Amino acid sequence: MKEKILNSEEFKRLVKSKNSISLILTVLELFIYFGFILLIAYNKEFLGQKIFGPVTVGIPLGIGVIVLSWVFTGIYVAWSNKVYDEKVSQIREKIGGE
Repeated sequence: MKEKILNSEEFKRLVKSKNSISLILTVLELFIYFGFILLIAYNKEFLGQKIFGPVTVGIPLGIGVIVLSWVFTGIYVAWSNKVYDEKVSQIREKIGGE
């Protein structure tokens, strides 16, 4: 049973799409995170500009990095719950599993 699922073309396509989404979201996250870190390292003056009272540009950008991490995680979880799990169930039923 397990071998049938793992060797089916439909499951292989599903795994390939899962890996693509994971890779895209990971690259986006790393780009944003390291972009922020590079800004801290090389452009402190920009991040230190005050935009409202004691709030500097770096604070909303740092919060944005954290929020985007949650958003990317939510996108993956939503996709996984809607598409991945459903397709795995369909493949199981099609092959004759539980």
